[in-house]
Formats: sequence, structure tokens, C-alpha cells
Amino acid sequence: MSGPRGGGRDPGARTGRGLRARLRARLRSWRSGGQAAWLRTRKPASLRTAFAVAFAAGAAAVTVLVGFLSYDAAARLVRVDEKSVFSEVVGDLRTQVQEKPLGPEDYASSDPDHDGPRDDLTRPTRTDVQILGSGGRIVELGRPTLPAGAAEQRIARDPRAGRYAEREANVGDEVYHVATVALGGGRGAVQVAQKFSETEDLLSALQQRTALLAASVIALSGAGGWWLARRITGRLVRLTSVAESVAEHGRLDVPVPVAGRDEVARLGRAFDDMLGRLASAVQDQQRLVQDAGHELRTPLTSLRTNISLLKRFDELPADAREELLADLAGEARELSDLVNELVDLAAGQRDDDPLSEVSLAEVAEKAAASARRRTGREITVRTVRPAVVEGRSAALHRALTNLLENAAKFDAGGTEPIEVVVTGARFEVLDRGPGVAEADLTRVFDRFYRAAAARGLPGSGLGLAIVREIATAHGGHAFAARREGGGATLGFTVGTGQGSGTRAHPRNEPGGS
Repeated sequence: MSGPRGGGRDPGARTGRGLRARLRARLRSWRSGGQAAWLRTRKPASLRTAFAVAFAAGAAAVTVLVGFLSYDAAARLVRVDEKSVFSEVVGDLRTQVQEKPLGPEDYASSDPDHDGPRDDLTRPTRTDVQILGSGGRIVELGRPTLPAGAAEQRIARDPRAGRYAEREANVGDEVYHVATVALGGGRGAVQVAQKFSETEDLLSALQQRTALLAASVIALSGAGGWWLARRITGRLVRLTSVAESVAEHGRLDVPVPVAGRDEVARLGRAFDDMLGRLASAVQDQQRLVQDAGHELRTPLTSLRTNISLLKRFDELPADAREELLADLAGEARELSDLVNELVDLAAGQRDDDPLSEVSLAEVAEKAAASARRRTGREITVRTVRPAVVEGRSAALHRALTNLLENAAKFDAGGTEPIEVVVTGARFEVLDRGPGVAEADLTRVFDRFYRAAAARGLPGSGLGLAIVREIATAHGGHAFAARREGGGATLGFTVGTGQGSGTRAHPRNEPGGS
């Protein structure tokens, strides 16, 4: 029978392979999703735990290394000492039998005076002695009984005194190092033995104590590391809680824990200062919005009134029409100026221009030329050791232009020129207008503040506020004073850049124009 179409492949097989492929894809998706869910739900390890584990691991590494080296050195020393002592005993025994002919009876334990050669072997050390007679038979048993095999029997029959053989032997549950020394002439041999088990038991006990000490040190270091990490990270944990509370609730008036003089304390103070600045910025923004809403109501109300009059525009006389159109144009212009200044003020005067070396004399000349064109007033510039500062030229030009336009507005119709004086890093604009009342000197740079004498004049009340913002951004301050002989003196300084990077470099040469 011929196969199905499509190259003879079974559709059921294709279906089965497709089903298996889909199952594998779902399994991979489930595994990846499960792993991601596990990673999301897994509680991250705390810094305190990391510190404690690091301290414990360091202490464990040092303790194990020191313990191993100490045990190894002690074991080597003990084993070498025991071996050297046993070698000395064997050497003494060989010397005894080589110096004079001795028999098995000379090494008997029944010597009443304890002054025989046997006592010379056993007195200084813990050595066991066993006597072999001729032919290798045991004449006197040792305690314990030492093995006397074929090798020991050959030594006992050896005609040369001092020949010996050594080996390790298991006697019961103990291990001994046994040496057999020939007496010569086939008279027998003397066996001396040293128990190795005692040495190994001693080393085993030392090993157990070393391990116990290492475990105790690791446990104590872990506990000490946990306590020390708790002391170190406690303030970080509290600071983290404050940051999480601020991020969750948006409140900026939370108390920040600040204590000490270390890096953590510096971080706390910096965070507290940051929250203070943020709270101040939020308050300024809210106040700006409130003040802006209040100031915008007046022109908007006037615009709505005039727009309602446009419905009867054809009924109005010609002069009323012209007055209405002029009023609409003026209010639209005033509203545009107000919105532009609000945008500048809300942006905090953050100019995109980078900081650069700015000559204050050049700023004064350019601002005076611009104000002459816009106001038609005569403006003079006088410089006394003008400074070169690191700042933003466009912002400084804007601030000085605002002062000049303010002076021209209040000194409208004046006959004397408006003066600009640059002394070092200080700008002063002098006019002969009505001056500033004593009560208004401290408030003329506030946002939307309008003195009683200025409420009928055009303006938004933001020009001088922008001057203060620019001066503050350049590390200086704005000031106002009454001019001797009438008029006002308004200006600002460019400081040494506290927080702004502004630096003043006074020029040595006097200038003026």
C-alpha cells in the first residue's frame, strides 16, 4: 500500500511531534516563570548576615589553618622525639653487648641491686625488655609478651654481637616498635620495645582538643561578628527604613537617625540635608503654584470681561472699540510675560549652558546696551576692579537686565542716566526714581511682591525674584537700599561658589566707561 501524500510521512507522527514541542515549550515557560517567582519571593540576605558570615568564615579559615599547622608541628615533634629516644636505647644496647660479652642472665629482671645493664636501658625511658636465649626461645617474658618469630630467632643465633633487626608489631590492641639485638656467640638476644599507641593516643587527644577549640573559636567569632555587624549596620538599617518610608508614603518630614562622625553618620547627615532640600523645594513649588494662581486670576478675569464685551463690539462707539482692543492686547502681553517668567522661575534658573569664565564688565556692557534699545533711557557703566568669575553668562545677563528694566520702569521720565556700577564681583544699579520704602527693602525680591507705590505699574512681580534666584545659584545674594539724594540702589553679588562652583578672580587693572 502506498503511503500518504507529502513524502510518505504520517500526519499522526507530525501531530505527536507538534504536541511534544508545545509541551516542552510550556515546561520551559513554567520553569522560567517559577524561577522568576522564586527569585521575587526569596528574601534577600541582609547586610548584617553577610557581615556575620564573612567574619565567621574568616575566623574559621584562620583557626583551621593555625590549628592544622600547630597539630602537624606538634605531631612531628612528638614522633621525632619518641623515635630518637628509642634509637638511643637501641644504640646503648648495641654498645653494651659489643663492649663485653654478656649473656641472657645479665639482663634478667631478678637483679637485686638494679645496677645491671637492663636497668641502664629501662631507667631513663619507658622501654619494655624481653630476653631470648640461644636458639631464640624466650627466657624471660616481657610485659607484654613480645613476638619472637623467625627473624628474632636468627638474630639470637647470630655469632656477631650488636646485630639487630627492627619492626612494628601488634600486641593485643597496641602497636609496638620492637628492636632485637644479638648478644653474640649464639647466646641469645635482647628485645626492647616502645609502645606507639600511647603517642598516637596523645596525638589523637590533641587533635580532638584542637578541633574543639577551632569549633569554639568559629562559634564565638560568628556570635561576635553578628554583634559587631549589628552595631555597624544598625544605623544603616534605620536609615534604610527611613528611605523606604519616604519612598512609600512620600513624606519628607520624617526624622533621620544621625549619630557619630563616621561614614554612616555622614551618610545620615547628607540624607537628612537632602530631605530638607527636597521639602524646601516642594514648599517653594506649592507656594509658587498658589501665588501664580492668585496672580493669574486678575488678568484672566479682565480677559473674560473684555471677551464678553466683544459680543456687543458692533454696538460700541469707535473710541470704545479701540480702547477695548488695546486693553485686550495689553492684558494678553502681560499674561504672556507672566507665564514666561513663571516658567523661568519654576525651572529654578537651571541653564543648560556649562560653567565658563565670565567677565562681569562684559556682562554689564551687554546688558546696558540691550536695556538702552528696549527702554530708550541713557545708561552708563562704571567698573572698579571688575572680576572674572566662573558662572553662566546668560543667567547673569538676564539678572542685570531685569534690574535695569525695573529701574527704567520706576524712573520713567527721569533726566539723570541710570548707572551700573561693577565693583569686583558686585553689581549695583542706581536710579533717581521714587526709591524704596524702608518697610519694603527686605521684601522687594520676594515672588509676586508689589509695593503699594508699584501696584498701578505694569509687571508681574517676578523680575526681582528671578534676580535673587540667579544670585543664589552663583553663590551670592541680592540687596536693595535707598540711594542718597533720592532713588534706589538694587543689585546682587557673585560669591565664591559655595555649592555652585563659582569662583571670583578680581582683575588688577581698573576699568571704566
